[in-house]
This record gives sequence, structure tokens and C-alpha cells, in this order.
Amino acid sequence: MTNSAKPTPSVVKAETAAPSTISSSANPAEIAKFTALADTWWALEGPFRPLHKFNPVRIDILKRRLAAHFKRNAAAERPFDGLSLLDVGCGGGLIAEPMARLGFTVSGVDASEKNILTARNHAARMSLDIDYRTARPEDITDRFEAFDVVLSLEVVEHVADRGIFLNAAAAPLKSGGMMGLATLNRTMKSLLLAKFGAEYVVRWLPIGTHDWRDFVKPSELAHDLIRAGMNAPDFIGLSYNPLADSWNENKDLSVNYMAFTTKP
Repeated sequence: MTNSAKPTPSVVKAETAAPSTISSSANPAEIAKFTALADTWWALEGPFRPLHKFNPVRIDILKRRLAAHFKRNAAAERPFDGLSLLDVGCGGGLIAEPMARLGFTVSGVDASEKNILTARNHAARMSLDIDYRTARPEDITDRFEAFDVVLSLEVVEHVADRGIFLNAAAAPLKSGGMMGLATLNRTMKSLLLAKFGAEYVVRWLPIGTHDWRDFVKPSELAHDLIRAGMNAPDFIGLSYNPLADSWNENKDLSVNYMAFTTKP
């Protein structure tokens, strides 16, 4: 378990990080795609409506898993006071903000400057002190092993090089810290539901949001995490119930799933 003393904020406030000297995990086409949507992150009926529907179950899972790992009371108002968290690929702040409300000292990085501006402005309106900057994980070289938690949700399927991305995202995590990820499995079911169904049938997502070929099998993610120096991950499945219009945690990893791993 990590030291629970309140840490120094882990990412300095800056508009843009210094360029990385290693190969990039960033996919320029994906950055451009989400930059074009940046103004709609907080529109409940906008392009990110599925994430807003998705968020309550994801946050509940995160709260329970992180509380168990750090031996905190998940029922407390701010169970994670004194712990630091980095949200990699934070977008407009849909995860960073609730994590800050739960007590974490939160930093968020995203490769899109417009996403960061949206996140920063929304956090200011909510009176939340979240340290955002435009950066890729490989740009965070000045805070090695600075965070108790690293999260990267719905990001790994959009990066150019998953190995580089996971190595860089794991580097700022403290020994004994926890990493949480969420992504989509590459199965025929996910092709039908998460790609064609979500984009072309029910129009939950703009057409072209996902490339099914970039979806990640749990075995592939586990392999890459272990190569990045992390322990073998645990997996949680997430499924949508159209009758209840709700998401539920289960053991089905065939479409959406989350992974939790720790750093030795």
C-alpha cells in the first residue's frame, strides 16, 4: 500500500508539455477526431451521451476497486483524500471530475489541446482544482513514480502504438499503485454492437468513432501490461441492457471491459 500522505501535485500547470524524444503513442487522426468534438464533452445528449450513461457504473467500479486496494472506506464522502491520480487521455474531464470529488489530487493529460481547454474551463465552473495539461503519457518525464493511481478509460483502442502508450502510462505510477483501464474487445459481437449498432443503427456515436480493428482482446492487453512491468490484470465485463437503458457489471468480456493491475 502506498503512503497516504497528501502528495505534491504531480503535473505542473502548463499549456503544453515539452516534446518527447521517443516514438509517439499519439495517433494524429484520432486526436483530430476528438478535437473536433471537444465542445460537446459535457452535452448530455451530444456525441458523448454513451459515456454519460456509462459513467455511473464505471465510477462505482473504480470506487470499490480502489477503496479495496488502498484499504479505504468506499462509503465515505471523500475516501481517497491524500492519494494522487493521473487520468491519461482525460478528454473533457468526465472521469477526472468525479475522482476529484472523491478526494483524489487529480491531474489529467490529453493529446488534444482543445480537450484540455474544455476540461479546464468546466472544472473551473465546478470549482474543482484539477491540474490539466496538453501532453501524451510519454511527455510526463519529470514526475517518475509520482501517482498512486493511473487511469486510462476508452483510450487504448485509439492510440498509434499500444506498447509505447502503456509503458509511458505505467512509468508515473508508484510501486504498489493501481492502474485502471477500459476498452473494447475485438470480437464479432463487438463489431455488431459497438461498431455497427452504436454508430449506424442507434446512432449513439458519430460514424467513424471506432475502428473495430483497433479493439483490444483481453489477452493482448494483459500481454502488453506485463511487458510494461505491471502485474497480470483482473478483468470486469460491462454490458448494456436496452430494456432498462442501463449498464451493468458482469463477467462478460465480449464487448466492453475494464482491467485493473498493480505495479510491483
